[in-house]
Amino acid sequence: MSVPAEEVAIVSALTHEGEGVVRGGKTAFVAGALPGERIRFRRTRRHRQHDDAELLEVLEASPLRVTPRCAHFGICGGCVLQHLDPAAQLAAKETELREALARVARVEPRRWLAPLAGPVWGYRRRARLGAKYVYRKERVLVGFRERAAPYVADLAGCEVLASPAGALIAPLAALIARLTIREQLPQIEVAVADNGTALVLRVLEAPGAADLALLREFAASHRVRVYLQPAGLASVRALDEAPAARLNYALPEFDLTLEFLPTDFIQVNGAVNAALVARAVELLELTPAARVLDLFCGLGNFTLALARRAGAAVGVEGETGLIERARGNAVLNGLGNAVFHVADLAAEPADAAPWLKGGYSHVLLDPPRTGARAVLGAIARLAPARVLYISCHPGSLARDLMELVHQHGFTLEAAGVVDMFAHTAHVESLALLVRP
Repeated sequence: MSVPAEEVAIVSALTHEGEGVVRGGKTAFVAGALPGERIRFRRTRRHRQHDDAELLEVLEASPLRVTPRCAHFGICGGCVLQHLDPAAQLAAKETELREALARVARVEPRRWLAPLAGPVWGYRRRARLGAKYVYRKERVLVGFRERAAPYVADLAGCEVLASPAGALIAPLAALIARLTIREQLPQIEVAVADNGTALVLRVLEAPGAADLALLREFAASHRVRVYLQPAGLASVRALDEAPAARLNYALPEFDLTLEFLPTDFIQVNGAVNAALVARAVELLELTPAARVLDLFCGLGNFTLALARRAGAAVGVEGETGLIERARGNAVLNGLGNAVFHVADLAAEPADAAPWLKGGYSHVLLDPPRTGARAVLGAIARLAPARVLYISCHPGSLARDLMELVHQHGFTLEAAGVVDMFAHTAHVESLALLVRP
């Protein structure tokens, strides 16, 4: 088989996955290339609409190119944009949001919000790491998946994981290598909280006494909490067989402490989350007379802050466990005006749904990547004065805004990006809608 020819071209843009786009002839996506750069590359895999390509050399570098801080960048799939200046990363994400709103939603906000940014290193407080014993290397690998392959990347540490988790990659690999169940431990959930760090080990076989002793020694020496997960999330237990203890994080501006379990969803970047909650409350312009509905509320991250400023806040979430934690967090923080309901928000709600009763002046929603299509009609019927949509995917946001604006008569007042995942191609954003 002949080796594909090398080509030289100018990179014109970035894909949604952070790859450089080469046009002229058949489009090629080149990992590691930046817009404006003149590069030498080779096509490695062909698709109908584009080819994947390997970057061989940067002949003329972009002034926005920086030296990646992590030695594993380019192999590890945890980050894809470390070679781009952080301010330029934000600009690229804002461009993606602008294009999605214009192309899909056919709408432009009355004003663009300044990007919300925070720490770009040591910020990631939630992660799922793979673990794999490799026979030919006779060692265990712990880390994210490789960028271009389904294998666990061979990492010594991680620059984006919050302390102390970033420095525990190599020690964890050494620990697992000593366990008799090293081949039955495929995954580690990491949660870094204000009151401790939790490691949840997915174990396909129960560890014996010797393994448990090693795990306890590791937990004590590194001052972390180690949990075992033999089956589903309900099976997570501490080494002493006790149920998982509560972790917590604070939102000082609202005098709040929120408790969560090691496998619960929380926003990845703690500092950016605090800023996002504050901006949400500011944009909604709440008064003591306000009644706020928080859809996809999780464990109350936004709901409780809204309750601090409004007369009442109602949170709705599909996962029963998260609602239990949300109710507990309301009690913990002395909030009697925060009420929570369990409901499947992926299905269109019935008009008689208990959480739809009473009327609302404001709505906040923070749906998953698939968006919130099923509840848009219900939101429109509530006729709130302000709706704040927090999104983790520009495409589904634009699709939902198109309906809210063009079918239900809302006006897109403001929009902006949130740098929740620095050095990744993940785009978090928010959009404020108002009634005419």
